[in-house]
Amino acid sequence: MENPVGVFDSGVGGLTVLRELVSALPSERFVYLGDTARVPYGGKSAETVTRYAIEIANHLIRTRDIKLLVVACNTASSLALPVLRRIYKIPVVGMVDPCVRRAAALPEKRTIGVIGTLGTVRSGAYEEALRLSVPSARVRSIPCPLLVSLAEEGWVDNAITRAVIAEYLAPFLEDRPDALILGCTHYPVLKGPIREYLGSGTVLIDSAEEAARIVDILLSETQVRRDVAPGAVEFLVTDDPERFARVGKGFFGRELPDVGGVAL
Repeated sequence: MENPVGVFDSGVGGLTVLRELVSALPSERFVYLGDTARVPYGGKSAETVTRYAIEIANHLIRTRDIKLLVVACNTASSLALPVLRRIYKIPVVGMVDPCVRRAAALPEKRTIGVIGTLGTVRSGAYEEALRLSVPSARVRSIPCPLLVSLAEEGWVDNAITRAVIAEYLAPFLEDRPDALILGCTHYPVLKGPIREYLGSGTVLIDSAEEAARIVDILLSETQVRRDVAPGAVEFLVTDDPERFARVGKGFFGRELPDVGGVAL
């Protein structure tokens, strides 16, 4: 595969990002690596997540000669992105900056909510970036770890999922946010019930959609965008390809063919 774009996540959640990338760049070549042997990243230390991210980046650069790296994981983006950008010469795109850029561009941004894993919320990465870009906004972050499991179960149109969303997001009803950043790549799968609970007055900012826009711009600006069809996607995992293919279908929107195994 000629100079693909590398995309990685701890598991299947980053497939929502890959789905948007493939939609925006249908002629591009991608290689996706899901670190399923060490999922989830959300409760791990910054040092551990950074070590995992470096190992994955090294593998993708060494074996696939990737031209750009997408960290399709909000936890890894929050904890490891500065180190990755310092180490590697290729562009590295995370999930935080694209979402913050979108929030800053909104006409109404008095209050901004953030939901994510424990690791993402604990890192304060979104709050710090929003303070710099939207200093006048009030920011409230809430960890919603159970939403990851519900998304992987495919429980989207489900009473249990609605009850969990209501439990987690109830504090936002006290001061309904103008925007809510879906700070986990699993959460776009649950966008429907989240929007239903908060109402149309809150703009949902999807990290997958926003990251795809940034990658499109970067590839065009650096003149390495591939515009010769057809595109291609290679799937790699560090453990259990069968489960990854089965669960990942709901995130990617179609079957995942020929998932390969890799040892880091």
